[in-house]
Order: sequence, then C-alpha cells, then structure tokens
Amino acid sequence: MPPERRPLIALPAARVASGRIEGWGPGAYAVAETYVAALRRAGARPVLLTSPEEDAAEEVLAPFAGLVLAGGGDIDPRRYALRQDEHVYGVDPDRDSLELELASFALTTGLPTLAICRGAQVVNVARGGTLHQHLPEPLGRGAHGDPTSGVLVTHGVALAEGSRLASAVSSPRLSSCTSVHHQGIDRLGEGLRPVGWSDDGLVEALEPEGDQGWLVAVQWHPEVTAADDPAQQALFDALAERAREREVCLASR
Repeated sequence: MPPERRPLIALPAARVASGRIEGWGPGAYAVAETYVAALRRAGARPVLLTSPEEDAAEEVLAPFAGLVLAGGGDIDPRRYALRQDEHVYGVDPDRDSLELELASFALTTGLPTLAICRGAQVVNVARGGTLHQHLPEPLGRGAHGDPTSGVLVTHGVALAEGSRLASAVSSPRLSSCTSVHHQGIDRLGEGLRPVGWSDDGLVEALEPEGDQGWLVAVQWHPEVTAADDPAQQALFDALAERAREREVCLASR
C-alpha cells in the first residue's frame, strides 16, 4: 500500500526586519518552528508563503489543500475603521493585505483553514468585524498575556456544543490554552459565530455559520503545547484530515 499523501498546507510567514537576526544583515521571512512541527506531526507538508504576493489569492493558494494563519503583530486598525491605539505594535501592511485576502478566499471557498491568535483576528476583520485594541482596558487586567514582553498565560476555554472545534478536540472544554495576546475579538464579522470563551467572557474561537468547508479560528496558541497535549495537537490533525479529504474530492471531479 502506498504511503498516505501529505497534503500541502500554506503557512504565511512574518517579515523580520533587518538587523533582528544576529549576524545576518538583511531582513528575513520567518514562522515559529512549533507551527511547522505540529503540521508535520499531523502528516501535512507545510510550505511558507512570503508577502507581498502580486497574484490573487486564488492563484497563490491553487497548489494547497489547506491554510494556517499564524500569530504575529497587530492588524492595522484602519482595516476595521478605528484610530490606532497607543498600544498597537508590529503592524505590517503587506502581511495584512496578503492574509486578509487569503482569509476571504478561504471563507468563500471552504478551503480547510486553522487560524491562530492574530490569524483569528484576521478572519474576523476579513468579514467586517472589529477588535479590542488593548485588552487590559475593557477587561481591566492583562489576563491573556503580553506579546511585547513574551509573557504567556494559561487558561481554560469553554467550547460550543456541536462546533467544529469541539468535534476536533473531542471535548466541551479545554483546560490548558496558552495565550499571549493583548487584542481580541470585539464585534463579530458577518457570517461568523463564537464557539469558544475564556472564563472572563472573551470570545476565544470563531467558526463560519453553516456547513461550508472547515475553518476554525482560535485566539490562543495550540502549537506551543501541541507536542505534549493531544487536545491541542488535535486541531492540526483535524486540519490535515480535512485537507486530505479536499484533495480526494477535487481529484475525483
């Protein structure tokens, strides 16, 4: 029996400014290796995308059976019609343009997608939603970590019964979710529904309404603990499985 095919998963990379990598003058494109490792454990083949891309999302994603939108800096608040808060950091207009277009394409076509932290915010903004620009202000405390200093926080997340997310992890609650974000979902984007909440009431996960395709957007970082936590790895496993099914479906047409 031939080995199971490893589906290609697109993984957009963040631009690293010149001088940030010791001993390397030029800038670079990078993604944390924990994403790559989690996808490989799931039996997928991750391929990094760089920005900007002049081609349309349909052309960029044509070779791929799935997509991961990873964490990173803040989305430009002008993308959701707000003035920039003083705490906003790491805005990259080129990355915003690329990932918002990729998210819109995935939502429209049903391309299997796992969106993580910034990625979940990209999905919400792509559908006209807005973000809390600095969570300590509406929540009154820094309960979700601090990306500027690298402080991680672990907390539980309650999941909506019957959601894609709850099905993927086979549980109504995840007890150990690693967060490091100072922004979060405010007004929901059109056609999206909340399917996960932290104990302080913040929306921690989104999915499209209806049953077209498989897209799960989570505000925490499952890749950080996936190597030792089967429930977090299960998100990557579910993405890889949906990507294989999509390849089979397209091949049979």
